[in-house]
Amino acid sequence: MIARRTALAAPFLALPALDRPAVAQGRYPDRPIRIVSAFPPGGTTDVLARALSAKWAEPPLSGQAVVENRPGGGGSIGTDYVARAAPDGYTLALGNNQTHAANASLIPNLPYDPASFAAVCFLARVPHVLVVPAASPARDVAGLIAMARSGTNLSYASSSVGSAAHLMAETFSRRQNLNAVHVPYRGAAPAVADLVAGVVQFSMATWASVASLVADGRLRVLGVGGDRRFTELPDVPTLREQGYDYLSADAWFGLFAPGGTPMPIRQTLYEATEVALTDPAIRARLTAAGFGVETMPPEPFQAFVAAEIPRWATLVREAGVTIRD
Repeated sequence: MIARRTALAAPFLALPALDRPAVAQGRYPDRPIRIVSAFPPGGTTDVLARALSAKWAEPPLSGQAVVENRPGGGGSIGTDYVARAAPDGYTLALGNNQTHAANASLIPNLPYDPASFAAVCFLARVPHVLVVPAASPARDVAGLIAMARSGTNLSYASSSVGSAAHLMAETFSRRQNLNAVHVPYRGAAPAVADLVAGVVQFSMATWASVASLVADGRLRVLGVGGDRRFTELPDVPTLREQGYDYLSADAWFGLFAPGGTPMPIRQTLYEATEVALTDPAIRARLTAAGFGVETMPPEPFQAFVAAEIPRWATLVREAGVTIRD
């Protein structure tokens, strides 16, 4: 069930008159909206973007939305593209904890300021899970560490350099003196495919990217990130329970507009998104895909992002990761 973090913002007609002209000149939207995913097709961000775009074609927005993938640079290429777009509500970013928080510390001379975007709507959280191929002898985190210390060469997959999967797995490797090799991929889909095949030995993956493979027995979860057990995996202990409390960051996703986008447009998009994510069919589809759907209106979401930037900076420092050109 969707958790609303704050009450629904005031209706459009209650907004200050000075904010209204941007949409009063004509119906919004009157042409297609682009949702830019800064990661490759098939990954977690892309799945959420496409589910949302399909629902926007229906009332109350009743507008065509297309997903445009612009991967590269740890999500910075597509995100910067949106930052430079006109603030008219027709180019949006489906961002996440990397593009709008971690990249501020990961990438020297980042071409955009994550805090400068106009937040539209928080969309979902996804827990991270420490996962291994089904054939792995490791049955828990201690077993994975024992493998490494017995002479097994370990490597781990991530969806990209600087992703949460990379930061947490690298921090784990450093703290446990595992000397595991990081193997970055261009997106979650190829990373998970090689994990299933045993090319790499483990990953700190989002639940959404591995849920179906865990369900059919091709992958095994050794531990769940977060402060409490995941409802989908009630018998799997959290990483905190197993003594690894530093591996508890969730992935999160949200919708962003270029800075300066008028609040009436943002409010219109928020309300359409709230309706879309309340729809039982789409909620069931996203829940089955591993998303914890949770909405947040523009202003509290803006404050949330401001608080996340320094929090992810701490994890970046501990992992010792930097993305360079």
